[in-house]
Amino acid sequence: MSSEKEIPMITRIKASWSAFVEKRPAIAQFIVFTVLSSGMTVLQFIMMPVIKWIFGMTSLVDTGFQVLPVGTNFDGSTYYLFDYAAGALPLGGGGLAYFLAVQITLAIAQVINFFAQRNITFKSNSSPWVAAFWYTAAYIVISFGAAALQGLYKAPVYELLISTWGLGASGEALADVITMLINAIISFWVFFPIFKVIFKREPDVNDEVAGAGRHVEIGSVQR
Repeated sequence: MSSEKEIPMITRIKASWSAFVEKRPAIAQFIVFTVLSSGMTVLQFIMMPVIKWIFGMTSLVDTGFQVLPVGTNFDGSTYYLFDYAAGALPLGGGGLAYFLAVQITLAIAQVINFFAQRNITFKSNSSPWVAAFWYTAAYIVISFGAAALQGLYKAPVYELLISTWGLGASGEALADVITMLINAIISFWVFFPIFKVIFKREPDVNDEVAGAGRHVEIGSVQR
């Protein structure tokens, strides 16, 4: 009996969503984009500590990765675009281990996000290779921007949570979450307009048939 009651409810929800998509396609698209992006953020929260823990057991922690000097800090030291000094946080910068953990986490999430956003949110039928090229280019530019911004907040955040507040390992885990959250927020607001450009969809015969079918389905539900 319960399953018989659930089926009409699901049908009504689908019909209502279809009607909303047809009436407010841009808003519906943004909602789907937000849901998928939130899922990618949760995935990063799960992967980042695990990958960081794995690399943390290697000598990569003591291998510094400081490249692309772009200026000086307030104390006169060199400001690197990618600044991962040797040594464990907060005294060091996490070394090459931290850099790889961040980049691998972001790369995996962005690959999944590419296919999910292209096929589900934007339903793009344009060339996947062209879209992948521009997506990769955008990802590289955003990664450089996020890295430059991270140089301003990473050290103070880890120092505050691990040492100043005395949270130790819990503070480091919380700082990891904050770091990934900031990266996710940057990606969220920058990628949506980019996706609108690279994930194009040209109407075809199937779209017209599907549209007619939705009209019939919505009308039958309303009756």
